[in-house]
Amino acid sequence: MRTCVCIASLLMLLEGCTRPAVHAPVTLVLLDRESVSKPYLEEYQKELQEFTRETGILVNLLPSPESTDEQLALWQELLKTGASGPDLYGIDAIWAGILNEDLMDLKPYFAKEISEDSPPVVAAYTVDDKLVAVPYRVELGLLYYRTDLLQQYGYRAPPSTWDELGTMAARIQAGERAKGRKEFWGFVWQGADSEALTCDALEWQASEGGGHIIEKNKTISVNNAETVRAWQRAARWVGSISPPSVLAFKEWDAQNVWVAGDAAFMRGWTVAYAGSREAGVPIRDKFDVTLLPAGKAGRVGTLGGAGLAVSRFSTHPREALALVRYLISRDVRVKRSRVLTGPTTEPKLREALLGSETNPDFALLTRAFTNNVISRPSNATDKKYEDVTHAYMHAVHSVLTGEETAPRAVAALEKELIRITGFKKGPPLREDTTPERKF
Repeated sequence: MRTCVCIASLLMLLEGCTRPAVHAPVTLVLLDRESVSKPYLEEYQKELQEFTRETGILVNLLPSPESTDEQLALWQELLKTGASGPDLYGIDAIWAGILNEDLMDLKPYFAKEISEDSPPVVAAYTVDDKLVAVPYRVELGLLYYRTDLLQQYGYRAPPSTWDELGTMAARIQAGERAKGRKEFWGFVWQGADSEALTCDALEWQASEGGGHIIEKNKTISVNNAETVRAWQRAARWVGSISPPSVLAFKEWDAQNVWVAGDAAFMRGWTVAYAGSREAGVPIRDKFDVTLLPAGKAGRVGTLGGAGLAVSRFSTHPREALALVRYLISRDVRVKRSRVLTGPTTEPKLREALLGSETNPDFALLTRAFTNNVISRPSNATDKKYEDVTHAYMHAVHSVLTGEETAPRAVAALEKELIRITGFKKGPPLREDTTPERKF
């Protein structure tokens, strides 16, 4: 129902954005995925306003729903409206195969730019050699931790393994509760039955060597002992180091607990860094960020973010391409880096998260940690990814709630994925490893 209301409201907004008369300025309509970071949204608005000042082209940025499922449904519905829909869309890193047919091929216009980007990032937006979108915001799953609390409890560094995370989170939680902070928790993450859980759970299993759910060679690998153990460990967190309500947490929910100072650790996206440094946030100068803990196969973070796509129905494709080029330009990325990281950020961390004045590449994070990036199986499954991810998140959630055991859940999931995709089952693919870089 909520998605239907959003669609109706946006269609009304679009009707109000009547295409300009012959001599009036061109107005581009942009529908983008809103970020959980207020500073990011404020900076984004400034960038669009500056683009208008430089070019005379107006940009109408439309609001969007919060959840990924609702966003995708809205994008699909509006693309069906053809020329009456938005000119540009910000698309998730997993939507290229789903929305491909209604979007322009941007490769002829941005060949140089994408040649300089991280291969895993470009691949996420490429379908059969067609560049469906140009990446402009790169996200990676990371571990946020309280530097002050680690110091108080005698820890010189953040946890390097999931087991260490469990031990440290439990000890800090017990100590803080002994001081009267009864609502303090060791670790918050995204446990709702949503796309966010797909990202979290993929990190758990892949770090243990449990594979990518569906491998690049289109074999289904999820039914293995490493995945079972990873899911079982996460289920033990619920009610112990993580609140029972974590089973309903999406990004905003986890971040609200984190910025309030009520958690020692948080799994969050790169963009949560800026939100954690907002004025008035209790933990503003009391946290840091690192790669997620390792399992026996290493440390990985799910690739996320957004790319800018141009509707093939746009009546202003040249102007739309100009806006894309502006938003991924060096000068804009430098300004964004300065605003979002703040002047006191440790230089190496600044560069890893958002780039720097000397290297403003927004994909620097994935370049520096290519071996630590894992992608969801959207490229392997194309339009079937929606069904795949829903089956996966439901299976994981059933284990976290105790409704199903992990061995039975992964076995049932394997059968369901075979039915959805027609692929055969196979073992997880073992990838080459390279020395790990650290912040």
